[in-house]
Amino acid sequence: MMDQLSQNQQSTIKHHTSNKSHAEERMKVAVLRGGVGREREVSLESGRCVAEAMQRAGLDVVVSDIRPDDMQVLDRRDIDVFFLALHGEFGDDGQLQRVFEDRDLVYTGSGPEASRLAFDKMASKRLFTGAGVAVPAVVEFTRDMGSAELEKQLKGLGERLVVKPIRQGSSVGVHVVDGRMKAMTAARQVLDEFGDCMVESFIRGRELTVGILGRQALPIIEIRSKTGFYDYQAKYVDDRTEYLFDTVEDRDLQASVQRAALACFDALGCRDFARVDFILSGDGTPYALEVNTIPGFTTHSLLPKAAAKVGLPMSDLCVRIVRTALTQGRRK
Repeated sequence: MMDQLSQNQQSTIKHHTSNKSHAEERMKVAVLRGGVGREREVSLESGRCVAEAMQRAGLDVVVSDIRPDDMQVLDRRDIDVFFLALHGEFGDDGQLQRVFEDRDLVYTGSGPEASRLAFDKMASKRLFTGAGVAVPAVVEFTRDMGSAELEKQLKGLGERLVVKPIRQGSSVGVHVVDGRMKAMTAARQVLDEFGDCMVESFIRGRELTVGILGRQALPIIEIRSKTGFYDYQAKYVDDRTEYLFDTVEDRDLQASVQRAALACFDALGCRDFARVDFILSGDGTPYALEVNTIPGFTTHSLLPKAAAKVGLPMSDLCVRIVRTALTQGRRK
């Protein structure tokens, strides 16, 4: 059995990244990294890995640490494609993508509206539900909601709860707590620090992620953290975290998870690539958590791992993404 993709699908993916053209030999790509969000350090590392990968592929690469008050790199006339390796605020939240659209520049990944929707976990959940994908039960906590009202709404979510900012990534600000009182305390902290907050039912199950490349779902990865929670430390620092392929052995279940991933991708209007995160419950239901429109490109990151599983090393993956962006730009 081919690893969750047919042999024809794997051949198609490889075909689109082979044989660098003469145009690509002259092409200049700007890798944008860093930014101003709380995921800045991850973004710096993602950008470094992307730049090195494309340099290995023979592309002409420049790297820029871009910020809202310093976007001079966008004025350069010699840049053919901008590769976005930014995460979080002014990264994958749609703001920078809107700047590119307004300037009619060619860039990688999803457009401004899809990016904005994916970055907003409450908006995403509504769209996932509309697409027929299961999501954990949730309550949005706002500044005008009193403690009594919050406690009342939390009663239907169970005793183990997940408190998180609505607009952050990399598990920044996430709390897993037992009991409504602890959840309320954590929710107030998140609200004060991030300005928006949501509380979800904790779904006991297996943490899965599905990379999307073009119109194809890549092999499923199961994530097993030694701490029991795939937090920032487990994602980027802890080398004990396991990333496992082929642990979902039932082919019908594999297909169900991958269909759900594509449904989430399409519901948001994403394009080119993304990563969709799930909890697979004991009864085989994939509960969608979020879509990352600019997933990490570090040595710990999951989209590159899934691409490598189907024969696309990091350099080929980055070239494939650049080619797709150029095609989109020409169509526009």
